[in-house]
Amino acid sequence: MTIKEFRALPQNEVVLLDTRSTWRYLLGHIPGAQPTGDWQDYSVRRDGVPGFIDQDPAAIAQKLKAMGVDRGKTLVLYGDPEDKWRTDGRFFWMLEFYGFTRTALLEGGVDSWEKQGLPMERGPASSPAASNLTAQDIQFNWEVYADQKWIADRLHSPNLALIDNREQNEYNGATPYGSSRGGHIPGAVHIDWREFYDARGRLKPLDTLESLLAKWNITKDKEVVVYCTGGVRSGMAYFVFRYLGYNVRNYDGSWWDWSRNPQLPVES
Repeated sequence: MTIKEFRALPQNEVVLLDTRSTWRYLLGHIPGAQPTGDWQDYSVRRDGVPGFIDQDPAAIAQKLKAMGVDRGKTLVLYGDPEDKWRTDGRFFWMLEFYGFTRTALLEGGVDSWEKQGLPMERGPASSPAASNLTAQDIQFNWEVYADQKWIADRLHSPNLALIDNREQNEYNGATPYGSSRGGHIPGAVHIDWREFYDARGRLKPLDTLESLLAKWNITKDKEVVVYCTGGVRSGMAYFVFRYLGYNVRNYDGSWWDWSRNPQLPVES
C-alpha cells in the first residue's frame, strides 16, 4: 500500500502498526501508529526450538485487542528498511494466519513518510481506539502455514517449490543463529529475501520479480513454501508471493526446527 493510498483511507477504519524496535518507535513514528512489540512476543518455544507462532487464540486476541486491532478494520504495517530481518513481514504473515484478510505493508515505511515531509510523533503510543476482538475472532488459516511434517511428506514433489530466504553462507552451511546443523532443506533453492526489494525497502519492478522466479522455474501452479531461520525473514518473501498471486506458505519453525531433527535430511 502506498502512502497516498493509506492517507486516503478513513482513519477510523485503519489500525497502523509499527513493528520496529521500541527505541526506534519512541524516537519517531507515524502519528497514530501502535507499537507491536517484538515478533517473539507472539511466538512460543517447543522442545527447545523458538519461533513457532503462538496458537493460543485467547492470548493472541488479548495482545491484538490492546493495539486496537479489530476484524472490521484494515491493518497496515511498517518496519525498518535497514533491518535485515524486517519483522513487518513476519507480522503480515502472522495476521493472515490468524484470519485477518485486510492486511497491508506500507510501502517505504517511516523513511518514505519522513522524506515526504509528513508529520511525525515522538514518545509512547497514544491510546488506541476501542476493540471488540475476542478469541473467537482468531481463525487460523492453515492454507498459509507449513510445518516440518507438511514439508517432509511432500519433499521432492514436482509440485512443491521450497525457497530458502536466508543469506548465502547460511544456505551453504553457516549457523550464525545457533541452529543444530548447517545446510538447507533438500531441493530448496536459495533466494535471499532482500533480492525482492531495492535499497529503500520497496518492491522491485514486477518484471524484475517475475524474471527472478522464472530463473528458478517457480510457477503459479506450484505450492510455494518459504523459510529462513525462524520464519521471520521468510515473512518478507511470503508477502512478495502473496502480492504476485502465488499459493504460498511460511514455515514458522524454519531451519531452527528442521535442523534439530536428526531423522530429516540436510543438503549443504
